[in-house]
Amino acid sequence: MFPTVREVLALDPVRHGGPRVVAGAAGLDRLVRWVHAAEVPDIAALLSGGELVLTTGIGLPGDDAGLRAFIGELADVGVSGLLVELGRRYPAAVPRAMVNAAERRNLPLVELCRVTPFVRITEAVHGLIVDAQLAELRATEEIHQRFTELSVEGAEPAEVVRQAAVLAGCPVILENLSRQVLAYDPAGESAELLLRGWEQHSRRIRPTGRTGYDPDAGWLYTTVGARGQDWGRLLLRWPTGELPAGASGGPSTRLTILIERAASTLALGRLIRRDAEGLERQIHRTLLTALLDHTRPVDEVALRSRALGVPLDRRHLVGVVVRYRADEAGAGAAAGGPAGQARLRDLAEAVSQALRDAELSGLASTLDDQAVGAVLALRDAGDEERALAAFAAALDRVRLDAGPTAGRPYGAPGAVIVAAGSGVGSVREARRSLIEARQVADAARRGRRDLPVYRLPQVGLAGLLHLLRDEPRLQTFVERELGPLLTHDAEHPREQLLGTLRGYLESGRNKSAAAAAAHLSRPAFYERLARISRILRVDLDSVDDCLSLHVALLALDAVRDG
Repeated sequence: MFPTVREVLALDPVRHGGPRVVAGAAGLDRLVRWVHAAEVPDIAALLSGGELVLTTGIGLPGDDAGLRAFIGELADVGVSGLLVELGRRYPAAVPRAMVNAAERRNLPLVELCRVTPFVRITEAVHGLIVDAQLAELRATEEIHQRFTELSVEGAEPAEVVRQAAVLAGCPVILENLSRQVLAYDPAGESAELLLRGWEQHSRRIRPTGRTGYDPDAGWLYTTVGARGQDWGRLLLRWPTGELPAGASGGPSTRLTILIERAASTLALGRLIRRDAEGLERQIHRTLLTALLDHTRPVDEVALRSRALGVPLDRRHLVGVVVRYRADEAGAGAAAGGPAGQARLRDLAEAVSQALRDAELSGLASTLDDQAVGAVLALRDAGDEERALAAFAAALDRVRLDAGPTAGRPYGAPGAVIVAAGSGVGSVREARRSLIEARQVADAARRGRRDLPVYRLPQVGLAGLLHLLRDEPRLQTFVERELGPLLTHDAEHPREQLLGTLRGYLESGRNKSAAAAAAHLSRPAFYERLARISRILRVDLDSVDDCLSLHVALLALDAVRDG
């Protein structure tokens, strides 16, 4: 906001005086807070630092000791520099004692070789300062307006961080209390270099308060939190090399306001979303969604995941999907309803806790309205079966400890399915493993087996047909085998012969048992079977025909439930 001594010397009124730097050239980048003209030797007592002092020297001491003391007092109070107009007291040059004293104290001492109206210098510098202050005020107003809009819109943390980086023109990082990166924007720089070894680098930044600047590390920081609950830290990189040489005080007030305003927006957003998923879980969901939908480059997903403390590179990755075996009945429990969302969120929290309890590294979050997904990152492919078994056991313990009472963490236990895809060796293949796990989980719901972890070979015929439910050839097969019977039932809704056929096949073709289960007399049941045989033109005593019909019924269920 303030000009430097060097910039003041470049102003037209000063250049008119023919300025010549005779001492303290290393201090020319000191900031000039104000300009003060003085002709008395004890002016230092009236100054507070940052002033550029103008004088003709007529009131200065006549001896060298007095001149050295005068220079020392100015340096002690922190003035930016001293401009001496030659001609009245000093015709050709200032005394050598002044030059030597100023050089020792690194105080810029400038001779004005021609007569120069001090008022023009004062007006020019003060005008520069006022203009800079107005620009600073306008920039500060833009900051407040921008972050107010983000608060009203409920912007995600990543967008808040991005806007802070745009306004500052510097890299910005949001981390949690464990020094894991939640969001970042490199502001055009290399994200890889910015995040490399971040946790260790962050711990070297020495905090001196809620907001501060560490000149050694080159980071401006502020704590993020509200209501006495801090949950993170927002950091803006402003290396000392970007400050003018000799300047002090760190980044400008505008940058401090910017980072604090951004932190307030993040804290407010956290309060608004306090009943939703935690911020880390939101980042996990973003990364899993990016893997499934290709919304971000794979390299960026790996980089962000590593910064979050879950390295995916050079790991054996296994996609896992967890979902409830049966949908919960009741108002609002449907997928997307409030109760359904709360139930799924409870399951997501249980999955995350199970990962921690099993000491497994991975991303975990909801995938859609029915399922929770995870990508396990294992160091060794040989650990796959052990890790999946440990995760399934930990999930059982977490949910059992939660108890059946609604409202307790993780909700009611209920039966869940844990399905895993095939392990893969790269981040690019993780999508395939996750999709396979989701398909296996859907298929396992149709089966009757109860396994700790379901894999593709274990989904059974019903599961296989479920995986193929969108295949046109399967749908054609169903129509060819059962179409006439479905048409008959549609035209005669009271008969529903499809149920009779299902009961007959599920009883192992035991007509007496099937008739009893249907609460029909055997003659009535036999007559129904005869009609089914005529409609479908099949022999219900034939093993081959019954096998084909049974597969068609399972396929029909898969298509209808899909």
